[in-house]
Amino acid sequence: MAAGGALLRALGFAALLLPAVPRGEPGSAERRCFCKVTGHLDDCTCDVETIDAFNNYKLFPRLNRLLESDYFRYYKVNLKKPCPFWNDSSHCGIRDCAVQPCPSYSEEANSRAEECEEANRLGAVDESLSKETQQAVLQWTWHDDSSDSFCEADDIHSPDAEYVDLLLNPERYTGYRGPDAWKIWNSIYEENCFKPQNVKRPLASSGGESCTFYKWLKGVCIEKRAFYRLISGLHASINIHLSARYLLQDTWSEKKWGPNVTEFQQRFDEVVTKGEGPRRLKNLYFLYLIELRALSKVLPFFERPGFQLYTGNQSHDADIKNQLLEVLHLAKSFPLHFDENSFFAGNKKEAAKLKEEVRLHFKNISKIMDCVGCFKCRLWGKLQTQGLGTAMKILFSENLIEKIPESGPSYGFQLTRQEIVALFNAFGRISTSVRELQNFRAILQSLR
Repeated sequence: MAAGGALLRALGFAALLLPAVPRGEPGSAERRCFCKVTGHLDDCTCDVETIDAFNNYKLFPRLNRLLESDYFRYYKVNLKKPCPFWNDSSHCGIRDCAVQPCPSYSEEANSRAEECEEANRLGAVDESLSKETQQAVLQWTWHDDSSDSFCEADDIHSPDAEYVDLLLNPERYTGYRGPDAWKIWNSIYEENCFKPQNVKRPLASSGGESCTFYKWLKGVCIEKRAFYRLISGLHASINIHLSARYLLQDTWSEKKWGPNVTEFQQRFDEVVTKGEGPRRLKNLYFLYLIELRALSKVLPFFERPGFQLYTGNQSHDADIKNQLLEVLHLAKSFPLHFDENSFFAGNKKEAAKLKEEVRLHFKNISKIMDCVGCFKCRLWGKLQTQGLGTAMKILFSENLIEKIPESGPSYGFQLTRQEIVALFNAFGRISTSVRELQNFRAILQSLR
């Protein structure tokens, strides 16, 4: 009854906003968002329906449980790094995005989550940890290894880098939008997605035409096309989370979070977005396949008997490793994996040059995350770009992974704790987005 009541309240709040979105026959709202989000995806043999069934009923529940463990819930991040591309102090004027740590934090983290949110406003990052956790994390770095990556990783030894409890800082609506947010995404798309300046994106402020843009996209190599679709998929996933965990009511006594149907329609409805919304959702599924493929490929690294997910509690660490391997074996069992062998094929010299170009473009995008004005948005932006960058690193290191010895160190291929935490939490965000689409389908189908 409680869950049903929450859904009805969410529908009620959303219904108050519905006039801003075109209405039609019963079920038309659902069709406008999802009519083209079906069947096979471009550049791969998989279909949407197979992903939905596999994710929602098999992988999502197990992955969610894994991410609640101590190893995966704490992420070390530097939220104080200055923007390297432009002078930006926009965050100073955003009340809901200020960093104000909770005054205290006990072991009852989950029960205190709402208390902390009340103290910190919407976009604040709760950086508080228990004394026991603070002592434990000092030992965690001893188990890290360094390696090249696709991201501009934070210096975890910097005094400005702090562990953040991701469970106390969920990705959801913060009010960060408008010119500042647009500037971030515009910089990513216009300067880092291999697009020539004379080709304008659809719905861009300069008035780009869909036919011109997609004619260009179809004509570029598969690597550059995939790069754009990954970024678009990441953007779609973030928008789904903001719509699914929207602040529906904010009063002195309580806050109510839930799905905002109108917000979802404004971002994905085929009519409202002039055909872009369904494309964005299909790019989300493409991103899912890429990160799922990376998980299936990295299994040998985690299967080694000597590898441990270290937190200092041996029995707990062993249990979490078993959960991790269960998730990875499940990922490997997916029947329609993306075939990455088409990437960087052909002339080796040209392929190596293109691969480096892709790596540098993505590294640049990771730097842009330090320009995000909302600190909670910055936290999840940095984590998800590092997670996707780690997935790309895995896919492009297949030969090194195959040579990993069953025992002893794997000198050729390494993953740091930060990369591991980012990889699984980033895929957790994508997996949750796919699951949330099922909820929005059900809500939209019920609208009249």
